[in-house]
This record gives sequence, C-alpha cells and structure tokens, in this order.
Amino acid sequence: MALVVEKYGGTSVGDANRINAVADRIVAARGRGDDLVVVVSAMSGETNRLTSLAHEVSDHPPARELDVLLSTGEQVTIALLSMALNAKGCKARSYTGTQVRIRTDSVHGKARIVDIDDARVRSVLADGYTVVVAGFQGVDEHQNITTLGRGGSDTTAVAMAAALGADECRIFSDVDGVYTADPRVVPDARRLDRITVEEMLELASSGTKVLQIRSVEFAGKYRVPLRVLSSFEEGPGTLITYEESSMEKPMISGIAYHSDEAKLTIRGVPDEPGVAYQILGPISDAHINVDIILQNVSAEDGTANVTFTVHKNDYQKALAILHETAERLGATEVVGDDKIAKVAVVGVGMRSHAGIASKMFGSLAAEGINIQMISTSEIKISVVVEDKYMELAVRTLHKAFGLDSA
Repeated sequence: MALVVEKYGGTSVGDANRINAVADRIVAARGRGDDLVVVVSAMSGETNRLTSLAHEVSDHPPARELDVLLSTGEQVTIALLSMALNAKGCKARSYTGTQVRIRTDSVHGKARIVDIDDARVRSVLADGYTVVVAGFQGVDEHQNITTLGRGGSDTTAVAMAAALGADECRIFSDVDGVYTADPRVVPDARRLDRITVEEMLELASSGTKVLQIRSVEFAGKYRVPLRVLSSFEEGPGTLITYEESSMEKPMISGIAYHSDEAKLTIRGVPDEPGVAYQILGPISDAHINVDIILQNVSAEDGTANVTFTVHKNDYQKALAILHETAERLGATEVVGDDKIAKVAVVGVGMRSHAGIASKMFGSLAAEGINIQMISTSEIKISVVVEDKYMELAVRTLHKAFGLDSA
C-alpha cells in the first residue's frame, strides 16, 4: 500500500462536473489500495474574484484581512470534494490549513511554511478516510490565517508529502507534464519524460509556471518524488527526480521565460564597501525578491552603477525605495524599465558541454535581439531582453538547441 499526496489545481476543480471527475479519479486510486491525502486549490477564477471584491470595498485592503478572505476559496473546494467523495462511497474529511496545523511565518500573502503537525492527518488516514486539505494557506504563531502566494497549493502538497514521508507527490493540473518550452509559444515543444530537481528549480525560477518554485525547493530538500500529470487525460506525465549517472544528459533540457520582470538602475553611487548592501538591504526588508544583479564601476570618478531586476508587481514599491536610497547615498540618477523579459536556457548537460553561451548569444544576435543583462549558474544562462522580443527569443533558442526534434 502506497501513501500518495495528490494536488489538484483550480482548473481541475473549476465546477461541479470537474470536482466529480476528480472524485472518480480518487475513488479509483483508493480502489488500488493507496492511502491518499488530497490538496486542492480554489475553483478556477475564485481567487481573482475575491481579490476584486476586496478592492471594491478598500483601495488598500489590510494584508491580514486579505488572507482571511482569500483562504475561503480553498475552503469551498475541500468541502465540495469531500461531499462528492462521500456520495461515491469513499469516506473523506476536509481540513483547512489551520486545522491541519500548517504553521507558517507571518508574512501575509507570501508566507513560508515552517512546519506541519502531521499527527491529525495520520490519525484520520488510519481510520480509513481520504484526507482533503486546503492548499495555499496556513496559520502563524499568533493564530492568524496566512496565504502562501500564487501557486501555493503546490507547496502545500509537497510539504505535506515531506511531513508524511509519502511515496510520491502527484501534481495534477491542465498540462500533462513539463515541456521543453511553453507550447503556447513554441508549438513544437516536447513533453519531457523526466527532469532533475535541479533543472526544474532553475526552470521554475526562470518563469516556467508548471510548478511554484518553493514546491520544487521542498521536493529537493526533502527528496520527495514529484510527478506532474494532467487532470483531463491519462498519461505518465513528467517525473521530477534526482540526477543519476545512468541518465542521459541532454545539453539543454528546456527554455523558460518570465514576462513579469522590471529593471531598476541607480547610477553614480560611491564605489566602496557596503554600498551594495545599502542599496539592496532596504529592498529585501520590504520583502521584495531581487533576481539578476549587475554592477558597473567607473574607473574615472570612483562611482558605480547598480542594476537589478524584480517582479513587475513590486516595481513601483522598489522604485520608491530606490529613490530614497539615492538621496541618502548622493546618487546621480534612478531609472526604471518595466518593459523587459527574462529568457533562460537550462540543462545539466551544460556541465560537460562548452560553447552554450556563445551559441545562445549568437542565435539571438542573428535575430537582432539585444541583450541587456546576463546571469549564469552552473546549469542555466539567463538574459534580459526587451519584452517585445521575448517570444521570438524563446522560439529561436528552442530551435537553435535542437529541442524541436525528438
């Protein structure tokens, strides 16, 4: 008998018919003898609807109250799915994040899971029930409801799998696996049978929306076997696993992009120790994640320019903070650009293949695409380009690295 955690996204539980279809899938799994913990998202569009309601009554909804409101979306889904399961003769009980005791920090809207009390879930499983858990939410040490950010149900599922020592965590959504690129941008993109956790982490951080990045981090940290599957059709999906010497290592496994990027530059700051911290420290204190960082030093006047990227949602907030920093440091100018995109090539094969960067840059140059920033890691090269060239860049690189051929 296997212990499996399954997660179903918003499109998978978008209406009563789909909830019943998920229930049928769960009943079949129970029939095979699996113990199941099922994590679900809010019904498709519900989180957006609740967010709109909040802004109808308040221009600036308090973060605590917004979390209270948004967490109700998943509460509706867990109740409906549990009702459907019981109607089909499958004993099921639903639990919110607070009831399970998914404990988080206190950063509303972007909370991180600290630990999970698995005693209650284990007890209910032992009584023969399917446990249905609300994703995306938890509770902090002050008993405040918190939410984990967009895609947070993925993280809930992987964290539950880690806490329970599950045999596998299966993420069901409207896609049937991880592809070499977004099929909406590259029609010839191919589904990957398997990919390493390391590669998936880089793809997720570069914009691939199949999995939330924190869920992949959990899977890597706690060695949770993770599989991405479709709710709407049968298939093997994509297994996210650990690099093995027996695995074939393609030069490049996938191309990712992120269109929700913004770039900020502070010019003319003193080139001296501690300045980078004085610039980026206040950004971090505001819980704004910084991605690519570039510093240029002028040999003539001893000043530097620092450029970094943030999520577009944080652009105005980061820009305001940077203006305050510029005044404090005596910088000459602050400029911003929210018309950019990040494109990345990812593959463990980079470790054993030379010339990836030159091939990438040459292919983009041939299409007249200017590179504004470059960032590299052991298995990833990312570039920032003007957003209007993003899709062209993705298609160009997909073809250049032969990902459109089997």
